[in-house]
Amino acid sequence: MKLSKLKNTKAYQFIRTVRFFYLYEVFFNSRKLFRKIIKPEEYKKLKKLKNIHNNDKCFILATGPSLTMDDLKKLNNEITFGMNSLCRAFDETGWETTYFAIQDKSVYKKMYEDLGKLSTTKLFVSDDNNDVSQINCELTRFPLNIYNHKTVCNKFIYKYSDSICDEISSGFTIAYTILQIATYMGFKEIYLLGCDCDYVDDKEKRHFIETGHYDPTYKTIGNKMIEAYKEAKQYADANNIKIYNATRGGKLEVFERVDLDDVLIQKND
Repeated sequence: MKLSKLKNTKAYQFIRTVRFFYLYEVFFNSRKLFRKIIKPEEYKKLKKLKNIHNNDKCFILATGPSLTMDDLKKLNNEITFGMNSLCRAFDETGWETTYFAIQDKSVYKKMYEDLGKLSTTKLFVSDDNNDVSQINCELTRFPLNIYNHKTVCNKFIYKYSDSICDEISSGFTIAYTILQIATYMGFKEIYLLGCDCDYVDDKEKRHFIETGHYDPTYKTIGNKMIEAYKEAKQYADANNIKIYNATRGGKLEVFERVDLDDVLIQKND
């Protein structure tokens, strides 16, 4: 039987569900319990981040193709979060984002040498990426829970964590992870840029700067991201947090849309 046909069988789907959800959850929850009892250094570092930016404003810079170098240059004096391949733009901008995050193992391997060049940013890396020997900037590891996102199923688990010490919930995008970090840190006004959520085969460019990693799930990943962002919206509304979408175009309509230039002008008035 060809592998493509095998993947569509119920037996294959059952095995993946057991492996990537039930067994994974047992392992993850065991590690969560260990962190609470032993309180390793990474747990303590995460706990110290609670509300350190209480009531501040930040900008989360995703890597959708709508993002421009001009956008980055306008944000030099703001509190910013970068991600994935955005670090390849820092030579041109002349500055690094305040914070930076990466979680996907394949992307991490592709970006490893670039991450080693970072110096002033504070880097967040998921704790399933083990090789950090070449990282020179301040590093914090976080516990990423991917739930059943690697299983073959029609309905995925979407959660929004209010304690990044215990877990950060996967939402099919590192931007969703950063949202959880940002709200834990106390930010009450958050702006998203480059969150296009628009991945189609006929697009020549999927990212502002490519990583060299191709994900075969790109055809459906945008809709999965949007479902995750709905969870973020519910959490924000319940906790008096404002999340705005300053992305040009794209498919993300969960958050109120704003114009980046208008936001920056209002700040300076």
